[in-house]
Amino acid sequence: MGDRLTQLQQAVDQLANQFIATFYFLERHHDLEQFGPNDKIPDLKPDQPKEVETLDPETFQRGQLDLARDLIVKEQQIEYLISSLPGLDNSEREQHQSIKELEEELSSAEAQRLEAAKEKEEVLAKIDALIRSIRRYR
Repeated sequence: MGDRLTQLQQAVDQLANQFIATFYFLERHHDLEQFGPNDKIPDLKPDQPKEVETLDPETFQRGQLDLARDLIVKEQQIEYLISSLPGLDNSEREQHQSIKELEEELSSAEAQRLEAAKEKEEVLAKIDALIRSIRRYR
């Protein structure tokens, strides 16, 4: 589940980055148009950088379409990741049963770990006794 949550977080982060990139594209490459009688398009000085690099309408529209498709695909990926998270199709009782089974597995694994640790201590004690007996015979 953690891996799915990580994938979901990464996909949401990527979607946010795509929104920013889309906004930048639209803001940077739109046509300079006046929408009202009081709107003014400033004259640029020769050494002043352009704020807008206008693209031809066909290229601008193609860019918008590509960016829109990318946003839709990423949103669908996020929906898929959300739908694949565990627990959405399980009842509360099934989730409690699953937790109980996992706790039993954990308890069994802990018992095995304790047995292995006990065995390790016994082997270490035997090895220590063997090393001490070898030293006495020298």
